[in-house]
Amino acid sequence: MKKKQLFGTDGIRGRANQWPITPEVGMRIGRAVARVLNAQMPGQHKVVIGKDTRLSGYMLENAITAGLVSEGARVLLTGPVPTPAIAYLTKSMACDAGVMLTASHNPYTDNGIKIFGPDGYKLNDALEEEVEAIILEAELSEPEGELGKAYRIEDATGRYIEFAKASIGARSLKGLKIVIDCAHGAGYFVGPLILEELGAEVITSGVQPDGKNINEGVGALHPDRAAALVKEHGADLGVCLDGDADRVIFIDEFGSEVSGDKILYLCAKALKSQGRLENDTLVATVMSNLGLKTALAREGISVAETGVGDRLVIECMRDHGYSLGGENSGHIIFAESATTGDGLMSALKVLEIMQEAAMPLSRLVDGMDEFPQDLRGLEVREKPEISEVPELVGVIDEVEETLGEDGRVLVRYSGTENKIRVLVEAKDEVMARESADKICAVVESSIGVGAGA
Repeated sequence: MKKKQLFGTDGIRGRANQWPITPEVGMRIGRAVARVLNAQMPGQHKVVIGKDTRLSGYMLENAITAGLVSEGARVLLTGPVPTPAIAYLTKSMACDAGVMLTASHNPYTDNGIKIFGPDGYKLNDALEEEVEAIILEAELSEPEGELGKAYRIEDATGRYIEFAKASIGARSLKGLKIVIDCAHGAGYFVGPLILEELGAEVITSGVQPDGKNINEGVGALHPDRAAALVKEHGADLGVCLDGDADRVIFIDEFGSEVSGDKILYLCAKALKSQGRLENDTLVATVMSNLGLKTALAREGISVAETGVGDRLVIECMRDHGYSLGGENSGHIIFAESATTGDGLMSALKVLEIMQEAAMPLSRLVDGMDEFPQDLRGLEVREKPEISEVPELVGVIDEVEETLGEDGRVLVRYSGTENKIRVLVEAKDEVMARESADKICAVVESSIGVGAGA
């Protein structure tokens, strides 16, 4: 498989109004998607497009729509909705593809394009390569045939709201007080409404998007605001979404952040007790804490490990028929209900577990202890193969030998940003921090870090 130039681990992403996130490339993306669909089956195709709340979403939405319509496609526009809403609508409305315009947790200055197939799953590598090849052609031939048309779907949010509520049988959440921080992002409208319609008392944060404030001091990247509100209002739970609402970070009733791994532990135990955890296996990535495997082993649950990215988790789940997977970052995939990570659905599932057990979140996750972990993200000017940087390979080997079986090291480049990630787990915080310091110092001297690191 050749290395892709545009698609990373989660679609195409970059700074808005700079290549490849430009209106010119956007139009090519629309034309490329239409041409790949026509190559599979000639005829008029239907594509749904959604976006988060970034100002640049208007630019990309119009550009991609123009490209699709020029190739004869029928385009359905939803306006701001969560990424999982587009995955759902693509399948439920019998669309041939879905496009979500978002840069997830990145600042508003960035944007990106995620593409879903007719089954509601993200495109595989082979299809991404086909789309990319057309986008990068020096000269695209003129479109042939009739023009398409674009329509606005007025009830897109309502359709998704009912879908999300159905994931827990629209059970009542009366008596629960919930803080929800929507990061001024795609979930700002549907998130509070779902919880309110199910009867919960809702305290909101991050629900006033202005096109530029997405993820700014709020949401999954900044859970402190929600934690303070949980303590101030005596809430039962805090829910922190990211910019496109496909992942979630939880705050317990004491105002403490609960890691994504502990939520995976909780969900895996609950599904196993209900006989719904296929093959008694959870799918997680290499970023998950060693404590997750240890705790689940005591429950008779295995962990299937993948590379980083929710798409790799989902592919593993599909290949082996697993029912639950996710990432420590807060992506959680319930295969029986959805085709992608869904922050709001995950929140509903956790609330359902809390109600069934009649226990607060803090007690439900106290069976898992995490290894101390130090995770760094350094901005880099370039991304040479790590195996080809001998100084870096040497220090990683040195640290791994020192840690032995009581820890681990993971060094990898981000698939969505110009950053290198350094993760160290050890038996104590001091060792984890000192080991991470040592590796990061070599990264700076051997690769060099960019401005703003």
